[in-house]
Amino acid sequence: MKSFLPRIEIVLSQIRDNTRLLCELYGKQGISLMGVSKAVLGEPSVIEAMLQGGVKFIADSRIENIQKMRNAGISTQFVLLRTPLSQAESVVRNADISFNTEIETLRKLSYFAKVQNKQHQIVIMVEMGDLREGVMLCDLFQFIRKTLTLSHLKIVGIGCNLACYGGVKPDGKNMHALSELVDRIEKEFQLSLEIVSGGNSANYEWYKSTLNVGNINNLRLGESIFLGCETVNRKAIPGLHTRAFQLVAEVIESKKKPSLPFGEICQDAFGNIPNFQDRGVRQRAIVALGRQDVLVSGLQAENKLEILGASSDHIILDSRNYNLKIGDEVNFNLDYGSLLAAMTSPFIQKQFVSCNRSAIAA
Repeated sequence: MKSFLPRIEIVLSQIRDNTRLLCELYGKQGISLMGVSKAVLGEPSVIEAMLQGGVKFIADSRIENIQKMRNAGISTQFVLLRTPLSQAESVVRNADISFNTEIETLRKLSYFAKVQNKQHQIVIMVEMGDLREGVMLCDLFQFIRKTLTLSHLKIVGIGCNLACYGGVKPDGKNMHALSELVDRIEKEFQLSLEIVSGGNSANYEWYKSTLNVGNINNLRLGESIFLGCETVNRKAIPGLHTRAFQLVAEVIESKKKPSLPFGEICQDAFGNIPNFQDRGVRQRAIVALGRQDVLVSGLQAENKLEILGASSDHIILDSRNYNLKIGDEVNFNLDYGSLLAAMTSPFIQKQFVSCNRSAIAA
């Protein structure tokens, strides 16, 4: 099989293992998982691995990814995590459940649900401090009252988002507050909330430290499944694979060069005025990968290679006198931002491998 460059190598068995272990871990206290597919653009093979591992839902922020998965024959409950008003018709057609915070959007969803002779399920997102999406607590009960007047919608749950925009940590206080809110809503409106989605991959520390998860019965996981870590401190979760994805690029130049540029320094291609440390003459290599392809700050090169910087199309490495030759391959570990960008890039080939690449957190 021909290997394309640059490429991202994906080990499906490790994704399946991570999903299974996380489903078992959280399932001990009755928490189901939504496998978040946005980082892999709804790649059907990856989604099948997550479903085989035991996730109950597949969640994505792009309706286009959900359409892609449906067209590939994926059979599951699809959840849309972001609901643009302009895509309401497509949301009702393709998503079983959507997360919502705006009455105007809900009216549109109800209208198209009526047109399509459906009942669309919704989860209301509540603002718990991170200040991304969510209905403010002071407005929540009036919001629910208005929602209940919309004939073709069914409220199936509430949720919150933390440790994303504002970096607010999921902890006992905000999880308890969300759990108590469920009791109040169910009592006030005679509802049974099937889904109480307490957060994402950042909830690991809270889960491990709490004695009682309360009414929280769902989490939305992407990074923990794909990269084997939690997202409060980016620590590896014991027993999970941390190298299910590897980025591979080709060396296109390898030379000894001075470490200081020579000539008058001005702005670089991205409007920055760079600073350099004089390390003398060093062995440097360039790989055919750049900022147009990937979030370079989230990459870590293997073999002790140091990333010095990047332009749109090139990453410059200090190869520490490692004898890289033209055509050699350099492997990179990725963080979540880099994975998201690399999977989105049309210039990076996606290749499924069944190697014994092993990095399991103890």
